[in-house]
Amino acid sequence: MPAKERTDRKLTTAMNRREFLNRSGFAAVLLAGPPCLIPARALGADGSVPANNRIGVGVIGTGLMGSGHVSRMAGDPGVELLAVCDVDRSRREAALNRAQTRIARATGDSPSRECAMYNDYRELLDRRDIDAVIIATPDHWHTLQAIDAAKAGKDVYCEKPVSITIEQGRQLADTVRREGRVFQTGTQYRSIPTIREVVGFVRKGGIGKVKAVFTILDPLAGFLRSERFRPYAEYIKADAYAKVYAPATFSLPAEPVPDGLDWELWVGPAPWHDYNRLYHINPSPGVVPWSFSEEFGAAALTWHLSHSTDVIQYAIGYERSGPVEILHPSSGVYPTMTCRYANGTLLHFVDHWGQVKELYHAVPADARLAGLFGGIFVGEAGWITSMSTGGPIEGGPADIWDRIKLTTREVNIGQNNHHANWLECIRSRQTPSSDEEIGHRSASIGHLAFIADRLGRSLKWDPVKEEFIGDDEANRLRSRAMRAPWRM
Repeated sequence: MPAKERTDRKLTTAMNRREFLNRSGFAAVLLAGPPCLIPARALGADGSVPANNRIGVGVIGTGLMGSGHVSRMAGDPGVELLAVCDVDRSRREAALNRAQTRIARATGDSPSRECAMYNDYRELLDRRDIDAVIIATPDHWHTLQAIDAAKAGKDVYCEKPVSITIEQGRQLADTVRREGRVFQTGTQYRSIPTIREVVGFVRKGGIGKVKAVFTILDPLAGFLRSERFRPYAEYIKADAYAKVYAPATFSLPAEPVPDGLDWELWVGPAPWHDYNRLYHINPSPGVVPWSFSEEFGAAALTWHLSHSTDVIQYAIGYERSGPVEILHPSSGVYPTMTCRYANGTLLHFVDHWGQVKELYHAVPADARLAGLFGGIFVGEAGWITSMSTGGPIEGGPADIWDRIKLTTREVNIGQNNHHANWLECIRSRQTPSSDEEIGHRSASIGHLAFIADRLGRSLKWDPVKEEFIGDDEANRLRSRAMRAPWRM
């Protein structure tokens, strides 16, 4: 984009968009000749949000997660969903139909501006009337699209993980701040009321000094042993990945590209791979089918670890920093991969919750441990869980419930205000609950664990400089090149 156009875009974006629309949009209607009828809803006469006060939103990536975002935005009275984008024609057409149906159901009439669909996200970003975008593409696209959106003057909601390398995450956080954009990471589990209460309790010393935290880091084999991989067993030796946590590179056979799929653009900045249905297929066999691949995803970090590390670092007060050491099991210090923070708190990764009892004896043998997207906090004055999808919050000793005074121990995943927080911050220009730095630091924990896993040894980490201390080999793994002509 020419420098002058970038400057003009920043100047336009910096103007109060609502004031601009008030001055020009409706004034133009009144001065354009014969009078026309403006729907009452557009003026807010029926109690809805006037059109010039609604946030114009576009959704980039309309798979399983993206379709949920489309429905959420299309049904929000404070939002105008103006565009959907996907490199798969069948998905973007389905998204457009879903958006139009949802908007009609929510409003009872036609929207003031029609929702459009795009194959290339850059065309969507060129629209001046779009204030903000939601990015729900495969992982390898997150950072570049978020940076391009920020430079285009858009506020951003980006699915997790926000990066597939540590350097990408740092570039993202710096760019968002430099451009003055509002950024929310899609780690919505921190926004569930019950989880917020648990986090606040731990942060305020409710269980005393936190000695250790436990969370699940799934090995790759569990994913590769699923049914859809069976036809490709000769290419993917699932059993060989029983104790491998980092995503891997596989030479899968080339298959015909489905009609309507722009595979060149799907691969984008990642190293080239011919099309194979294990990466992308309709209907999707799961939320993140590509995640096992090093080129496109980040394994457990994509599945649920980003949520867990977000909640955990928030609770122990390191959400804008990170550990100082990653201890590999080969060191003999701990039986599983472990991160140590500057205050001595340990984050132990386990393959399953039984290891918390069997290997670490950190909680009572009869403790009920279930769920994902959080962890188990063990302190000097008790222990408590923060998992979702596994039933109520658990903890001990018995008087912990008198101390924490939870509104409810049940974890209602749907009861979160993550999108609402982002939209409100777009209006107020305040910082959302899971901003760019928090998103970057949450993803970094997984990247650190993966690098230690690849190298098979312990590492020392400087969370301020974001570099490994005295380890050139490890530092080279903090970044990777993008496929030409893509660059940030």
